[in-house]
Amino acid sequence: MSLTWEQVVVEAVDNVGLGLWWAEAFGWVVVDEGPIEFEIRPTPEQRPGILFLPSAASKGVKNRVHLDFRPDDQDAEVQRLLALGATRVDVGQGDGVPWVVLADPEGNEFCVLGQPL
Repeated sequence: MSLTWEQVVVEAVDNVGLGLWWAEAFGWVVVDEGPIEFEIRPTPEQRPGILFLPSAASKGVKNRVHLDFRPDDQDAEVQRLLALGATRVDVGQGDGVPWVVLADPEGNEFCVLGQPL
């Protein structure tokens, strides 16, 4: 038996707009530009990707699952993502943690990690 990770699915009020935002944030390519399914991947052949589906409701509570990213330069990456439209959020992480919590334009939280300890 084998199990292959195909994609992460994100529901969004503006699934195309949010998909384009993440494609720019990652430098990924769009592989499906449909109004119902909007998918991005690192390359057309490489998985996992992220599939954005439309949702009638906006996000209401903290994500129960979120993505963590480890850049080469945390400060530079946080500034770049903020310039793209991310926002800083407080999910109770406290002071002095080695990660920065941000949210995408629809409020989905993600972390930009510092260097490993």
